[in-house]
Amino acid sequence: MTASYEDYNAAVKAFWTGRDLQTQKQIETGKVDAGARGSVTGGLHLNPLQELIAREFAPLADLGATVRQTGIISLPGYYRRAKNWDIVVTYKDTLVAAIECKSQVGSFGNNFNNRTEEAIGNAVDLWRAYEAGLVGAIKPWLGFALVFERAPGSTEPVRDRGKSLYRTDPAFDNSSYTTRYQLLFQRLVRERLYDAACLISTVKGGGIYEEPMTEVSTRNLTAAIAGRVAYIKGLA
Repeated sequence: MTASYEDYNAAVKAFWTGRDLQTQKQIETGKVDAGARGSVTGGLHLNPLQELIAREFAPLADLGATVRQTGIISLPGYYRRAKNWDIVVTYKDTLVAAIECKSQVGSFGNNFNNRTEEAIGNAVDLWRAYEAGLVGAIKPWLGFALVFERAPGSTEPVRDRGKSLYRTDPAFDNSSYTTRYQLLFQRLVRERLYDAACLISTVKGGGIYEEPMTEVSTRNLTAAIAGRVAYIKGLA
């Protein structure tokens, strides 16, 4: 069953509460199982989102594909030995998909560049590893999902320190971190560093506040995954 907006909304709520996706959905429907796990350990708040995305590849399980979303899931790099990805789908000797899930809550100035460098570097490294024949003969599919907090620090224009030696792209003039994330994700997809990306804005404690761009939305991510699943089924 294809993930809906409501499914992603529940995953984002679960992110804030530290609950797993199943528990969160039971809470929203008023049907909480006795003894249901109420929370996850620190650092695992993105598990509900990962679970939801990984589930989109379930139709390939009938073919014998493996969907990994827990533990250390390492893929070869080219400029480094290896990198752990959040969701990895394989079929025989084929790397079907690799997806990274990240979040940013507060500390926007400190973390934006880190998230940007990770997103760019991870993709470049894996694509180069593919070209070197390290991850199979079929071109892999790469995805990226980011949940970020909507707050004054992410919506107000950034006060950049110092002046660039050369004129920066006018698209970044008087921009907020929200706008900069939109530009980042749009360009990552248009330049084909990622096959699909998902940018979700959320207010603390709530679900999805907005998806700033259809091009990098949950609906687009779901459709792109469905296309990848159909492609692998066709090959099989």
